[in-house]
Amino acid sequence: MKLLAIESSCERASVALFFDGAIRARQLQGHANHSEHLLAAVRDLLSESGVAMNALDAVAFGSGPGAFTGLRLACGVAQGLALGAELGVIPVCSLAALALQSAASQVLAATDARMGEVYHARYRVEDDVAHELTAPMCCAPQDLALPTGEWFGIGSAFAVYAEALAPLRAALVGCDATATPAAAAVARLAARAGSAAIVAPEQAAPLYVRNKVALTTAERLARGNKA
Repeated sequence: MKLLAIESSCERASVALFFDGAIRARQLQGHANHSEHLLAAVRDLLSESGVAMNALDAVAFGSGPGAFTGLRLACGVAQGLALGAELGVIPVCSLAALALQSAASQVLAATDARMGEVYHARYRVEDDVAHELTAPMCCAPQDLALPTGEWFGIGSAFAVYAEALAPLRAALVGCDATATPAAAAVARLAARAGSAAIVAPEQAAPLYVRNKVALTTAERLARGNKA
């Protein structure tokens, strides 16, 4: 397949071009730069590769869970580019993309969900596919449980909530707390999913696993945070 992939669910946004098995990617830094530079990065990547949008099969994007603004940005840009080139869209779970970036076969992907919580899901990774074992969920870090077996942890939650997750991390066979979902992994998963995963641009939507995006002052105080 020939795909453009966009991932902006976290602090590091990226774009990638998957063209008949070869991947070329470009990374952006910082939430503040995502909306300003994402389209420019896409244009530069396509230009450098000598590929036109209408030569692609679809546009893939990291659908989350993740930062609300980042998810809306990736979805909106993917929809706009796909509509303009008369292409379909492939939504890819950002936690699955994160799991794919590990070399382990059993992966616990967990990212900072802000508000004192983590997004998490478990995967079995094989042959460039992240098979979902538990659906993406949101919980307090101290409530995150690990099943028996050998598991590798990956994601920002292990750095942001290092103290709360210390007991769980001690039971892992390894951990990468610096990794963030990447567009290259989104592209690889979308390519393996193939044309069956393509949806019309207007049907594409971010993956939200909680409805609330902010806490009240009373709720922050109850969790021990400052008002």
